Amino acid sequence: MIEALIAAVLTYPDIDPIIVSWGPVAIRWYSLAYIMGLILGWAYMRVLARKPAPICSDRDVDDFVMWAMIAVVAGGRLGYVLFYNLDYYIAHPAAALQIWDGGMSFHGGLIGVALAMIWFTRSRGIPLYQYTDRIACVAPIGLFLGRIANFINGELYGRTTDVPWAMVFPSGGPLPRHPSQLYEAALEGLLLLVVLSLLFFFTRLRDRPGILTGLFLLGYAASRALVELARQPDDQLGFLWAGLTMGQILSIPVALFGLYLVVRPLKDRKSRT
Repeated sequence: MIEALIAAVLTYPDIDPIIVSWGPVAIRWYSLAYIMGLILGWAYMRVLARKPAPICSDRDVDDFVMWAMIAVVAGGRLGYVLFYNLDYYIAHPAAALQIWDGGMSFHGGLIGVALAMIWFTRSRGIPLYQYTDRIACVAPIGLFLGRIANFINGELYGRTTDVPWAMVFPSGGPLPRHPSQLYEAALEGLLLLVVLSLLFFFTRLRDRPGILTGLFLLGYAASRALVELARQPDDQLGFLWAGLTMGQILSIPVALFGLYLVVRPLKDRKSRT
């Protein structure tokens, strides 16, 4: 039975996580995903920041790249330590700084970037929600590239399944599994990028600050919660309260705050009419 399942699945491409190396120095796909996400996000943010009228200068966009990079790495790592493996890092505190060994949390990175945006916009006199709306349109680029890097690394794979597109991952045992990284790349990345871009350029929602930010948060939370149904839970956590995974639990407050941001400007507009 196991042999029949394995014979029917797709072949995992098994790409080397290291693109090129020179002695101890190596360039990895995961690092490249972060770099390309920042570069493409920076270029797209420059375009969005000018529409329909400039909300900040190109210099402001350029400066925030460094803020965002630090916030993503620091917040993502701290989130992983607190949400996913706290007991281990309490016992091995020095390991929390070893980010090259993996372990990043999107929800932690989201908190880090949110705090960075609040601080940055206040220091530059930039309207907060107009800025976050444009960052929300940019963020799916990084999410897409990050999930593709997860797939190349053969990590964060899905649960065992017999669907025709299942794959046997090198570190996932002999049974075929959902390529859940590709599901997330499609939903959190491509779909959110297309939907938010269309809403920004072809509707008036960009004139109601906060709505696009809220839609991004709702879209991410819904996508993550859905894909978690096919994704293998973290070994050290497994299933938690009511059979939910940590990713689903953390997505609940994200969805609630996203709903608040969507409803708030609509209620304000209704009250003025």
